[in-house]
Amino acid sequence: MHAGAQPRSRRRTMPLPLPGLLAWTALLSAAALPGAGGADLGFRLRGQPARRVSPAFLSLTLDANLATDPRYITFLSSVKLRTLARSLSPGFLRFGGTKTDFLIFDPKKEPTLEEEIFSDLLAKQDAADPCGFRPAPLDLIEHLRLQWPFEELLIRGELDKKKHKNTTITRSTLDILYNFVQCSKLHLIFGLNALLRTRGSHWDSSNARFVLEYCDSKNYNMSWELGNEPNSFRLKSGIHIDGFQLGQDFVQLRHLLSNYSHYGNSKLYGPDVGRPRKQTQRLLRSFLKSGGKVIDSVTWHHYYVNGRNATREDFLSPDVLDTFIADVQDVQQIVDATVPGKKVWLGETSSAYGGGAPRLSNTYLAGFMWLDKLGLSAKLGIDVVMRQVFFGAGTYHLVDANFEPLPDYWLSLLYKKLVGTKVLDVSLTGDDPRRLRVYLHCTNEHHPKYRDGDITLFALNLYNSTKYLQLPSYLSNKNIDEYLLLPYGRENILSRSVQLNGQVLKMLDDETLPTLREKPLSPGTSLGLPAFSYGFFVIQNAKAVACI
Repeated sequence: MHAGAQPRSRRRTMPLPLPGLLAWTALLSAAALPGAGGADLGFRLRGQPARRVSPAFLSLTLDANLATDPRYITFLSSVKLRTLARSLSPGFLRFGGTKTDFLIFDPKKEPTLEEEIFSDLLAKQDAADPCGFRPAPLDLIEHLRLQWPFEELLIRGELDKKKHKNTTITRSTLDILYNFVQCSKLHLIFGLNALLRTRGSHWDSSNARFVLEYCDSKNYNMSWELGNEPNSFRLKSGIHIDGFQLGQDFVQLRHLLSNYSHYGNSKLYGPDVGRPRKQTQRLLRSFLKSGGKVIDSVTWHHYYVNGRNATREDFLSPDVLDTFIADVQDVQQIVDATVPGKKVWLGETSSAYGGGAPRLSNTYLAGFMWLDKLGLSAKLGIDVVMRQVFFGAGTYHLVDANFEPLPDYWLSLLYKKLVGTKVLDVSLTGDDPRRLRVYLHCTNEHHPKYRDGDITLFALNLYNSTKYLQLPSYLSNKNIDEYLLLPYGRENILSRSVQLNGQVLKMLDDETLPTLREKPLSPGTSLGLPAFSYGFFVIQNAKAVACI
């Protein structure tokens, strides 16, 4: 969880005029009318893509606070959680966050009873099949789920009081975590504790050695980080570490990794600083000069607002959304000036810091910040975006405490299925492009239906009225598939359920997700977006040279 940002003053929240389900039904019908006019789109489809991003562009995090009581790591044995995570592969799974710097690995400590039960199941499985274990007993998982709200209160209490206690994790903690990422077809990035210091304020790597020795002995293929948000170390622990020293700590870690057969060439990421305010900019610049050469990508964190006083208007404000642009540019300027050519990642990001904004960050409304951040990140040159958090404490998760996917999960799933790694230029005239926000990519080349040269447009409508997008005339004879996400239920945009083209999205069983059905549009149709909505449009046979 992010703890280093400054609080904002609370603003009075005014209710937004929101269309009801009947109004949306009428708007959907109108959106299918050909020649409806509206804002004109301009595409650049020839030549090279404007940018390319990693195949793991949309990646995930698990907050290390899940191990505040290591019993809850056993949640990762859930077949349902594994199914949901696997559907978002390929990607990274970062195990990090504030608690990273308060975890102590003890290879000799006995696991909790819950961990031991699951570890015994893992020991009996076929090593070649990470998903081939018998699930942990349902009554065990159910018991932990009933206790989880109390654990969340403890986690929140630590965050609010800024008094963090050390937690000891065991071999079983690492085994369960690694098995989860293997079964989910993700790649684990594990955050090591950076607050273990010698008397001379250098990093004490002795506990990291225990972690590396154990993981190396188990042939675990993983990558590494060191510390979380070093700009707030003093706030969290009373320890100050400057950028130069942190860079030297990373140099020390890189040398340490070279001593292990599995990690001599493993990836190292950092420094996971918070938003680039002046003090953080100085720390990042100093770190990169000291240790930037030993990291594989530069990581930083971004949240738009404080979860304690965020409003609905914040999530729909072009001014709030555009603050991200300046932050990206600030980080990139520092990177370009110190380690030019190094890739930049969002190592942790979501809507609101402090665990999210209750009744906002876990609703359809949160999708405006999430989808726009994905669009802007790819456009501005961010290579990987790690979503805080896949599952865990707070309200900004993709999957809730009942293991049910939330609106941002379905949005992420659609993005993964439809949006490719090649970024294209798109322009909009006839409406305010800050309120009708559009992004264009080559379509995901692995989608079974679509072909090279197809393009995927995704758009957000921040107006309180239906808006129409008109394709260029040379695409007027192309078939289009619409994937329109709308809220489902009386709560409207504050709903925790969504519908895709009128179909309510929910899992069929613990191992089966619903089919994401497209809605074919007739050639020449204007692309309609109801008030306060977002969606994807795949233009088939666009023959985009940049996508071939």
